[in-house]
Amino acid sequence: QVRLVESGGGLVQAGGSLRLSCAASGSIDSINTMGWYRQGPGKERELVARINSEGSTNYADSVKGRFTISRDNAKNTYLQMNSLKLDDTGVYYCRALDILWRPYWGQGTQVTVSS
Repeated sequence: QVRLVESGGGLVQAGGSLRLSCAASGSIDSINTMGWYRQGPGKERELVARINSEGSTNYADSVKGRFTISRDNAKNTYLQMNSLKLDDTGVYYCRALDILWRPYWGQGTQVTVSS
């Protein structure tokens, strides 16, 4: 089992920055890919960014050039969000996939971008 706890969300003005953190615990050696997803008001949950065990990354087109995903040796993952826009508002979830491709989700952290 893998447990994920997100932190770092909050209220920020458009154009500002936030850094989200996801702390992993439990069977962290089994983690392969980690990612960030978000769900905006009235929207479906969508992929924001992900990073695999080799460090390869993928980003949603809407955040390319503004967001950066990273991870450390302890399998924690981070999402640096710059130049935030109103459309970035939502609940951000951390997800881990283990070597058997089983997903684990955090409880989410709210990000609100104001004008």
